[in-house]
Amino acid sequence: MRKEAGKKYVTIDWKPDRMAKEPLYRQIVEYIMGKVGKGHWTAGSRIPSQRELAGLFQVNRSTVVTAMEELYAFGILESDFGGGTRVAAGTWPMLMAKAPDWNKYIRSGNFRENQPAIQTINKLEMDSRYIRLGTGELAPELFPREFAEEIMLRLPGQIPSLNYIGPLGLLRLREALSDYLSKKGIFVKPSELLITSGSLQALQLISVSVLQPGSVVFTEAPTYLKSLYVFQSAGMKLSGVSMDREGLEYWKIRQDGGALLYTIPTYQNPTGTVMSSQRRKELLDFCERNQLPIIEDDAYGELWFEDAPPRSLKALDKGGTVLYLGTISKTFAPGLRIGWVAGPEAVVERMGDIKMQVDYGASSVSQWMLAEILRSPEYSAYLTKLRRQLKERRDNMLRALELYFRELAVWNVPSGGFYIWCRLKKPVNMERIFQKAKKEFLLLNPGNIYDFKENYALRLSYAYAKPEQVEEGIRTLARIIREELG
Repeated sequence: MRKEAGKKYVTIDWKPDRMAKEPLYRQIVEYIMGKVGKGHWTAGSRIPSQRELAGLFQVNRSTVVTAMEELYAFGILESDFGGGTRVAAGTWPMLMAKAPDWNKYIRSGNFRENQPAIQTINKLEMDSRYIRLGTGELAPELFPREFAEEIMLRLPGQIPSLNYIGPLGLLRLREALSDYLSKKGIFVKPSELLITSGSLQALQLISVSVLQPGSVVFTEAPTYLKSLYVFQSAGMKLSGVSMDREGLEYWKIRQDGGALLYTIPTYQNPTGTVMSSQRRKELLDFCERNQLPIIEDDAYGELWFEDAPPRSLKALDKGGTVLYLGTISKTFAPGLRIGWVAGPEAVVERMGDIKMQVDYGASSVSQWMLAEILRSPEYSAYLTKLRRQLKERRDNMLRALELYFRELAVWNVPSGGFYIWCRLKKPVNMERIFQKAKKEFLLLNPGNIYDFKENYALRLSYAYAKPEQVEEGIRTLARIIREELG
């Protein structure tokens, strides 16, 4: 459903068949009756205007009027006081053998729905007509096809079966990860590693395994975590902590028990900030003294361009303060759906027990594949090439910004990762910018989905769109913003 001014509108992805014998208006009536009768469109769901429906169905407006009149007569649709149309409450479900009011069940669920802008992005990212200027995903052309094929060819000789794997994940993969992380100064045993179905599942497992409802989760402001409701859905509260050039201003944290800190110290999402080495030491010391556990998300740590970033918080941690999250999604392929958590055995075992209740383990094939990837010397060569390609894409986006945005915004020059944090110089209605860009087949990630307050920024990604698309998209976006500024 789309959402405007607090109203939800149904999604329509169907058109009547002009070659069918049944009249077009009758096909529309049956389509809407089916959506309501099966509970897809719940009571109170908003219906687009007659003009919009005519465009969606690709019929004359008179055809829509005829269909709507019949649906009004059946009591399936009704007009609201504002002149719009919505699914009638009560009448039609009674005619449909007392179909359940799914709307009531949906509202009563614990997990909160995504922000409208994120729902729109998630749906339209699969539409190839759009230029995706904010997507946090590697472009398909960056995928190492030959390397992946070689790994896949090795698997039949490595995999003894595809049965379920134990609570912590494939031992061979955990051993490979233990070796791999040791090269980054993170020394953990296989028993201190949990394999998850991506970093997002790791966050969800943490939210239900180590925190009580009402706990506070501190995080940078702005932060990727603000765009998710994983902790809020579990009854926790997010509290934003400001940043300076060196990273999180930890001395502003005010905590009174029952809290933890979530941070992305390396190529922070969405700002691209890298926490300095000194700040990392100070932050860890502060958290140890205040018994404040840390979740360190290191999704982008290997994507540096010139110089490697400072050592991770986990590499500095000697007392078990840090839960370390990693993933293959940003460096290889998000579709593998593999991430990991490194932490004290008691914590990862608790999370593993809950994971077995949730999905009984991450994909066996993906785990075997990642074990082979990490043990292959070709993976290091691939990362070197990927860093060079991402740097070229970054430079291309910076040139486009310099050309079209010089008078409109200021931005950071990231030393790694995926993102440029572009801050507009003048206030502008970001929702209108988002909607206008969408009409021109541009998908944006506005900054307010990541922040705790209104801001006028955009998270721009150079990792996905083709270089020529980036210039076209930046040029179009600059025109839209100038028009909005008048």
